[in-house]
Amino acid sequence: MTETKQPKPMPQNLQISIEEAEGQGVYANLALISHSNSEVILDFARALPGLPKAKVHARIILTPPNAKAFHRALGENLAKFEAQHGAIQSAGTNDPAKSIGFKS
Repeated sequence: MTETKQPKPMPQNLQISIEEAEGQGVYANLALISHSNSEVILDFARALPGLPKAKVHARIILTPPNAKAFHRALGENLAKFEAQHGAIQSAGTNDPAKSIGFKS
């Protein structure tokens, strides 16, 4: 019988710090997602209207289990946001050919 190891839960009193530069954040209106058998890569970029190139400003590399946990947490947070502020309208739904940005 093969035993599956469960990830250890994060400590409840984990203290997280953030440097000033990271605290400023990075704006992105385009995300590119790729994967291998051992990682999921999220590239966050900015595309400007009329320019044929977009520059990646941040790359996040996750393990598949952490990517799935991120997916679940993002979904839960978006559901809470919509419960408080109303439904989020997706850009480009009227004409997908004209949309840029986050796509699945």
